[in-house]
Amino acid sequence: MSKASANSSSGQVRALDPIWSEMRKEAEAAVSAELALGSFIYATVLSHARLEEAVCHRLAQRLNHTDVDAGLIAQTFAGVLENEPELGSVFRADLAAVFERDPACTRYLEPLLYFKGFHALVTHRFAHALWKRGRKDFALYLQSQSSRMFAVDIHPAARFGKGIMIDHATGFVVGETAAVGDN
Repeated sequence: MSKASANSSSGQVRALDPIWSEMRKEAEAAVSAELALGSFIYATVLSHARLEEAVCHRLAQRLNHTDVDAGLIAQTFAGVLENEPELGSVFRADLAAVFERDPACTRYLEPLLYFKGFHALVTHRFAHALWKRGRKDFALYLQSQSSRMFAVDIHPAARFGKGIMIDHATGFVVGETAAVGDN
């Protein structure tokens, strides 16, 4: 879906989850165009029924470490989503923000697979949810891993609205008392 057609009103009924539907189409096209990435794209996108599952999988794989393995991280993220299902709509708003505002982004698939600003932001969203529930050690662990992997350091207590894009992100630091509004 091009940016122009994404915003057009063709009168057709839109899919229940248009961003996830489009991302799956983009993933299928990417596998066809780049066979060497087939297993990566299948494991990250096409093997999942929902965007939330794909996000959990991708971030758990990126944050995987001998200290806490990807399986436990993914399980923790799934638990956060059970308690805060509204995060799914926040992920979609963030993906839409990147797609709409970043001229280098031509598909919804790109932030999920490759953009560390999106990865760091979503990691923070999970860390923030854990922080609010009193799981401060796991939240701080995620902050530490995000800093190590993405060169982005966002304190788990910092508050972010939805529809956020962090372009490039390297060296981005946000302190404990910061609040960033929507969009």
